[in-house]
Amino acid sequence: MKTKLLATIGVIAVAAAALTGCSAGTATKTEASCTNKIVNKTAPQVTVWAWYPAFEEVVDLFNKTHEDVQVCWTNAGQGNDEYTKFSTAIESKSGAPDVVMLESEVLSSFTIRKALVDLTEFGANDVKANYTEGSWKDASSGESVYAIPVDGGPMGMLYRKDLFDKYSIPVPTTWAEFETAAQTLKTAGSDGVLVNFPTNGRAFNQALFAQAGSVPFVYDSTSPTDVGIAVNDQGSKDVLNYWNGLVQKGLVTTDDAFTADYNTSLVDGTYAVYLAAAWGPGYLQGLSDADADAVWRVAPLPQWDAANPVQVNWGGSTFAVTSQATDKKLAAEVAIGIFGTDEAWKIGVEKGALFPSYTPMLDSDYFTNLEYPFFGGQQINKEVFLNAAAGYTGATFSPFQNYAYDQLTEELYSMVQGEQDGSKALDDLQASLVKYATEQGFTVAK
Repeated sequence: MKTKLLATIGVIAVAAAALTGCSAGTATKTEASCTNKIVNKTAPQVTVWAWYPAFEEVVDLFNKTHEDVQVCWTNAGQGNDEYTKFSTAIESKSGAPDVVMLESEVLSSFTIRKALVDLTEFGANDVKANYTEGSWKDASSGESVYAIPVDGGPMGMLYRKDLFDKYSIPVPTTWAEFETAAQTLKTAGSDGVLVNFPTNGRAFNQALFAQAGSVPFVYDSTSPTDVGIAVNDQGSKDVLNYWNGLVQKGLVTTDDAFTADYNTSLVDGTYAVYLAAAWGPGYLQGLSDADADAVWRVAPLPQWDAANPVQVNWGGSTFAVTSQATDKKLAAEVAIGIFGTDEAWKIGVEKGALFPSYTPMLDSDYFTNLEYPFFGGQQINKEVFLNAAAGYTGATFSPFQNYAYDQLTEELYSMVQGEQDGSKALDDLQASLVKYATEQGFTVAK
C-alpha cells in the first residue's frame, strides 16, 4: 500500500504542476550548464535550482568567498514549473540538482517521496538559532529538518492613504472596523472596493483561517501514511462566513489573484487595500503600470481581537538538499551558507525585495530602520513586518497540499456564486479531503 501511495503522490505532484503548461525537464547533472560564473574551476560544484530575484549576485558572492565549493546555478522555472521538472527527475531517478529551492508548503509533498535529505546529520540544528521559530517549524517535521529557511511572508495591510483620506476612512485595526471601512467606501459612491477576496488565494486564504486558530493538518514525516485533517473548524467557518458576507453585500470583489487584470486593479485604485505578505511591497512596486500619484502606506493586519493579536504568514521558501545530491555534505554547506551572511542578505533585501527568516539580518539596525521611499519613507519593517514575523509560530502542511488548495478553490468559488455558505464549503472540503486521503492509502486520524 505504501508503494502505491508514494507513486500516486508523485503522479499528483507532476499533474498539479503540469497545469501551469510547462514541459518536463530532461537535463542531467552532467548536462547542466551554469547561469553564473564559476570562480574556482578546480573546486567541486554543487548544482542549485532557484528562482530568487537578483540571485545571481548572491551566487557570485558565495563563489568569490568560497574556495572549497562553487555553486552552479540554474533557474529551472518558478514554483510549479520547477516542481514539475523536479518531480520528473524523482521519477526517473536522475536529473535533479544537488540543492533545490522549495516553498515550505510543498516540502511534505517531496519528503513523502524520499526526495529530500534530513539535514540534521549535516549540522542544520547548529544554525537553528539563526532563524525565526515559525520558519524553522515550516522547514521541519518532527525531529527532522528538511530544508534551510530563506525568506518568509509575515502579513500586513498595504493601503491607499490618498483614498482613505479622500473618503475619511480610519485605518482599520479589527475586522469589524475593516467591514465598516468597506461599507463607507461603497456608500460614498467610490468606483472601487476596499479589497479583493480571491477564491484562488490558496495560502492567502489559509492564512486568514490560521488567524482564527485553524490547524488544518497534522503530519509527521516519521509516519508518512498518517495524516490528521481538520479544515472545517469553527474558527475557519467564522472567517469564511465573514468574507462571504462582504462578498454578498458587494463590499469586495472576487477576482482571481495574480492575473493581468488583478495586477491592474492593484495599482489603478480599484482596490484600496492589498492584504499582503512582506514580499508584497516588492511585488507591488514591480508592477510597471503603477499609478505615480498613488500614496501607499503599510499597517498591521486587522485582528479579530485587538487585545490578543494573532500573526500569520503567507508563503516562504527554503533550500533543500535532494536525495540525488552527489555530495550531500557539501550540498548542505551550500544550502546553509548561501544566504548565511549579512552581505548576501543585503542583496536579497535591496535587490530581491526578500523578507529574511535569518535573524541576524532581522535583528540588525540596518533592516529594522530601513526606510522605503515607495511608502513615503515609512519604516515598514519596524512598524509592521518584524512584529508579524516574531509572532508567527509556524504551520504544518499536508503531503498533498496542492490538491487540498485546488479543492479549497473549488469550494470557495461555489460559495461566492451563492451556491453555499462558508460553513458548508468547509464541511464539503473536509469530506472531500478525508475521502481523497483514504483512497490514496493514508490513515486519517479521527
